[in-house]
Amino acid sequence: MTHALIVIDLQNDFCPGGALAVTGGDEIVAGINALMAEFAVVILTQDWHPAGHSSFASSHGNKAPFEKTEMPYGPQVLWPDHCIQGTPGAEFHQGLTTTHADAIIRKGMNPAIDSYSAFFENDHKTPTGLDGYLRTRGIDALTLVGLATDFCVNFSAVDAARLGYSVSVRRDLCRAIDLDGSLAAAETGMHEAGVTLR
Repeated sequence: MTHALIVIDLQNDFCPGGALAVTGGDEIVAGINALMAEFAVVILTQDWHPAGHSSFASSHGNKAPFEKTEMPYGPQVLWPDHCIQGTPGAEFHQGLTTTHADAIIRKGMNPAIDSYSAFFENDHKTPTGLDGYLRTRGIDALTLVGLATDFCVNFSAVDAARLGYSVSVRRDLCRAIDLDGSLAAAETGMHEAGVTLR
């Protein structure tokens, strides 16, 4: 079994002071850096939205951040503008050791579809290419860390389990948004999908 570490969206906009800050998001950086040494393969994901992305509340006129709307692919939380391509907010946290990364998977680039998961856009059909990369590398076990537990980590872990990977999530090296009970719902869903929560 070949085991990879996937670091989800450890970017400035998700850390304190960022446009969509996750409480304590920067507290996990040192632990993740230390964990990288235990893995032969390390992959980073990066939210990489074009300006005016359809998941931004600002793209919907009368909508406020964190309201929900219906998209052609299903329900969508509307977010503050964040992780816009080429901006400081989209950069990895300056403390994150990126030199160990074998690959960086960018997601959320389609202006019409959000992408929480490292594997699929939110239509649950359009792949990011990560699955193909892992399979060609012979990887069948994954440990996930990063931001945020209840959104991008959750969607990535559930998709990975459904694709047949052995998946664990290090909760001590994740932080959550916890929007209206989303953390508890995410942990239940991950457990039901066969993800090991550590």
